[in-house]
Amino acid sequence: MDWRSVQFDWNLARAFLVTAEEGSLSAAARALGLTQPTLSRQVAGLEEELGVTLFERVGKGLELTPGGAELLEQVRAMGDAAGNLKLTAAGQSNTIEGNICISATDLVTILAMPILVQKLRRLYPGITVELIASNTLSDLKRREADIAIRAAQPAEPDLIARKIGDITAHLYASEHYLEQIGIPQSPEDLIDADFICDKPEIVMNILAGCGIKLTQQNFPVTSESVITQWELVKRGLGIALLPDQLAATEPRFHKVLPDLQPFKGPLWLVVHKELRTSRRVRVVFDFLVDELLEWFQKIKGDGGIKF
Repeated sequence: MDWRSVQFDWNLARAFLVTAEEGSLSAAARALGLTQPTLSRQVAGLEEELGVTLFERVGKGLELTPGGAELLEQVRAMGDAAGNLKLTAAGQSNTIEGNICISATDLVTILAMPILVQKLRRLYPGITVELIASNTLSDLKRREADIAIRAAQPAEPDLIARKIGDITAHLYASEHYLEQIGIPQSPEDLIDADFICDKPEIVMNILAGCGIKLTQQNFPVTSESVITQWELVKRGLGIALLPDQLAATEPRFHKVLPDLQPFKGPLWLVVHKELRTSRRVRVVFDFLVDELLEWFQKIKGDGGIKF
């Protein structure tokens, strides 16, 4: 069947595309901001319109049928074309008024963005701001955000990036936890310690370079949120690799193996090159560059982030 000859609603096609990419209806519904029954009806509507079964249920997830896999590539191309159209149209805007969506790590969103958004709104009251606190990379090409503050340098050629600074980090634990395990004097003393992080595999590789050999059993609690990790350490649940500027706000935190070289993580301000030509996006991007550079200098001088 030539799928290109079929006319169908883009909303139904988008529901299918996101469901295929997310692998389940529940995840796709969250990504699209829909209820699961609504999304299920949209996918079923597309199946009925095309006369083909798109998914097979496998366990708690979904797998594409051969017909669904064939259709996916063409719908994905449609999605890319729609995204490019939106980017190009948005890039032609000469007005400052309107909405701007900014995605940032939870640390920056909580600690820096409220102050910066307050100043931005005073300078440009016609701009409305949507903040996304997430440590995952927002897809700027698909307009999941207009501007992103990322913890990694983007590799995509269509993205413009400006490095803002480096966040330094050490291993930290609470007084209570160190009373339980004793003060570690060497990497070998941490073999039975509990650690808190986002992705254990990554942290194990990082710490292995310092002679700290860990296994999955060393990670009884995980969380993507740095702020949540901080709270868990405060409760005495283990050791975490935390930003120095954040840990400095808690006097009961102590560096573990303080002679270790600090770990560094960069922050990048990123925008799609098409959106950089939008006056509103350009104004906000330039504002964030200046303000975040100043914020970095301030937290270095103060020795910590002030709540």
